[in-house]
Amino acid sequence: MTDDHYRRPEPPPRLSADFDQPAPGTTTIANRTVERIAGHAITELDGVGGSARRVLGVALGNENLDASANVAATVTGNSVVLTVQLSVSYPQSVTRTSEDARTHLMRRIHDFTGLAVSRVDITVTALHSGAPSNRRVL
Repeated sequence: MTDDHYRRPEPPPRLSADFDQPAPGTTTIANRTVERIAGHAITELDGVGGSARRVLGVALGNENLDASANVAATVTGNSVVLTVQLSVSYPQSVTRTSEDARTHLMRRIHDFTGLAVSRVDITVTALHSGAPSNRRVL
């Protein structure tokens, strides 16, 4: 076979889109998606745990450090507001732990979604003792 008869394969067609420009369309991140990301992000912190669901102020279930925190998110445009219920391990400072949780949530939500967290309201529903209780109930 001579060079005259050999055909090189044609290169793939070039895309005309400019990848430096944003693609047409929108991306919407659901409230529930942000809630799940925040719930997981809380578990990355030491001494912070979950909160039992509440109905009329009454806890339904256990509040323990192994459970996930209750998180509600409201996404509006490019910002999000979080409401978090969590528990803290004694003897950690409730104020410092809450501030650490707030800062961590703001950073992680932005890292994962690009959304700006404009507000994080935290309710500490329980304080857990590290020592098991040896008290007898009669």
